[in-house]
Amino acid sequence: MNVDEFQKYGREVVDYICEYSTHIEERDVAPTLNPGYLKKIIPADAPQSPESFKDILKDFEQKIMPGIVHWNHPKFFAYFPSGNSFPSILGDMLSSAIGSIGFSWASCPAAAELETIVMNWYAKALGLPKAFISDAPGSTGGGALQGSASECVLVSLITARARAINELKGQTTVHDSVFLPNLIAYASREAHSCVEKAAKMALVKLRIVDADEHGQMRVDLLQQAIENDVTAGLTPFFVVATVGTTGGCAFDDITEIGRVCRRISSIWLHVDGAYAGNSFILPEMRTFSAGLEFADSFNTNPNKLLLTNFDASALWVRDVMNLKSALNVNPLYLRHDHMNGVDYRHYGIPLSRRFRALKLWFVFRIYGIKGLQEYIRNHMALAKKFEMLVRKDERFEVRNDVHLGLVCFRMRTDDESNHLLLAQINHSGKMHMTPAKFNGRYVIRFCVTYEHATEKDILEAWCQIKNFAEEILRDAKLEIGSIPNSPDSSERSSSEPAANALAGAGKPPIKKKLTRTKSLRFSFTRSISREQYQNQTEHLMDGCTPILVVDPKTIQQSFEQATENNERNNNNQSKLKYISDVDTDDASN
Repeated sequence: MNVDEFQKYGREVVDYICEYSTHIEERDVAPTLNPGYLKKIIPADAPQSPESFKDILKDFEQKIMPGIVHWNHPKFFAYFPSGNSFPSILGDMLSSAIGSIGFSWASCPAAAELETIVMNWYAKALGLPKAFISDAPGSTGGGALQGSASECVLVSLITARARAINELKGQTTVHDSVFLPNLIAYASREAHSCVEKAAKMALVKLRIVDADEHGQMRVDLLQQAIENDVTAGLTPFFVVATVGTTGGCAFDDITEIGRVCRRISSIWLHVDGAYAGNSFILPEMRTFSAGLEFADSFNTNPNKLLLTNFDASALWVRDVMNLKSALNVNPLYLRHDHMNGVDYRHYGIPLSRRFRALKLWFVFRIYGIKGLQEYIRNHMALAKKFEMLVRKDERFEVRNDVHLGLVCFRMRTDDESNHLLLAQINHSGKMHMTPAKFNGRYVIRFCVTYEHATEKDILEAWCQIKNFAEEILRDAKLEIGSIPNSPDSSERSSSEPAANALAGAGKPPIKKKLTRTKSLRFSFTRSISREQYQNQTEHLMDGCTPILVVDPKTIQQSFEQATENNERNNNNQSKLKYISDVDTDDASN
């Protein structure tokens, strides 16, 4: 492809993107295809001869697009937002065109220096402590753009591990691995599963601390666990606090957690704010950032709530020398004469790095702080609107505290009926949502994600949800004891008549029955054997819900075993009643 062809086809692609974005609501939000659909319609081998771009773009629309989940669709309410915007796309296009691999200052000076500037812009916009801002007087901190929050957590854990091992080994020549069994990390039961994954990769034990009824880590249990481990001769080295949990967007109390961590010099406190950390750009949300002065590291994803397309995750640390000492390798072929410049290869796992700062720079400049604030406040207002609609229907309930764009709701029925509701919704292809476990109950996560979402989108979604629920509720038993008094009619908003008017319009087709396979698939559950159930780690609930399939012949044995276990537990109560741990060796088996 030459320059003239690139210019021609590039315009066609831009036109396609504009058409797609303008009319995205006309597409089903998610496919209802079966795995392997694409293999049947695409050749098994690559073409021997060149093909025309026209044919490729045609195949893209006819073969690829039917299998796309449209994360930027007005009816996509699953997961957290997949931040995207035209300025971000343009910045990414230029980054791809330049093709520089910015692992050091020498490899691409502009990439290194712009990343430093943008990370400082970002930190100041969020109101982060000055210790995280590299150009603040006396600061030893700074930040870098990673690929994902999972990378941020892993990098922080590895850095904390290196620091703790250096303190333990002192001047000895003992190999670092000798100290691994001594190290203990801690996270809330509501923390993201990437924390567990990082612990597995780092070969350290992760202790899980229960959350309270609001989804916040119980600080008293954290303190109890740390004290017991110290008494046992172990070394607490890493604690993860979360602001905006995946299951229910709960905010841990960073101040109280930080005070507990400060008592043990070996502990590194990391704060994971992948989604909700971006909300600190709003002054009214900074009450939840109180305590960040205790943190050694903090991460948040502009690709979740700051209109920047994936991949982009920001990590700040209080002392960049900790990162460099843990991750520094310096072969001859990477050395250069400008060692006073920032080499971001020391700040993360990979050597090769994309010019991610460029798209974030575009977003900050095009929207400005005020534009980004307006975008987030709109999501918050729409989530509150949806919460109000749910609470006014006595057949439904909201299970989480709604602070940002996430509402966790359910019918006041058993979990099986709620599984079915979500399966019906997702199977329609007209809306897309995901489940979670929150406070021990199955909930449906409704998250405002669309950049240009309006109240009309919320009202239509609620009407469709109720239509799907009608048939299920006719046969389901409501949990009468938990039904609150009906709200006073005077509290009804002026927009409620509009919602009622929409209720009968555009009623989605309700399939009376889904096959068991499709019901499980579209409600994001898994049927697993007893052996799989016992071996799987279900501590960090942020996705699929396991369904235990029990052989009827073993039921009696199960009851007998449970009775025996209860008697043993009653005779020997553990101090750590509400605390469990994940041994990464066992979890790998």
